[in-house]
Amino acid sequence: MDIIISNADSRPIYEQVTAQIKSEIISGNLAEGDALPSIRNLAKDLRISVITTKRAYDELEKEGFINTVAGKGCFVAKKNLEFIKEQNLRRIEDYIRKIIELGKPVGISKEEIFEMYDLISKEETKE
Repeated sequence: MDIIISNADSRPIYEQVTAQIKSEIISGNLAEGDALPSIRNLAKDLRISVITTKRAYDELEKEGFINTVAGKGCFVAKKNLEFIKEQNLRRIEDYIRKIIELGKPVGISKEEIFEMYDLISKEETKE
C-alpha cells in the first residue's frame, strides 16, 4: 500500500491518509479481511505522528471501512456497497456544486454542462 503525503495538499495529513486508504479499499486493491499496517509502523513509514495515523484509522473505522481487533490490529471491513455509493453520491453533489459555481460567472448554461458531460462520457467509454 503506497500512501503519499503532500505538503501542497490543503487537506490535513490524516485526511490524506484516510482518503488514500478508502480509495485502495473501494478499488479492491485492499480486500475484505486484509490487515493494515499497525498504527506505529504506518506512522514510521510515512514519517508522521502516531496520533495522526490513529486519527486516520479512527475515521476509517467510524465510516465502516475498517475494523479494529484488540491486540491483533486493523483489518479491512466487509464492503457496504450502499454506504460507499451514498458517500460517492455526496462527493458527486459537491463536484456538481463546484461546476455550477465555476460556470455561473462566465454564463455557462446547464445545457452546455450536460453536453460536456455527454462528450466526456463518450470518450471514457471508448477507452
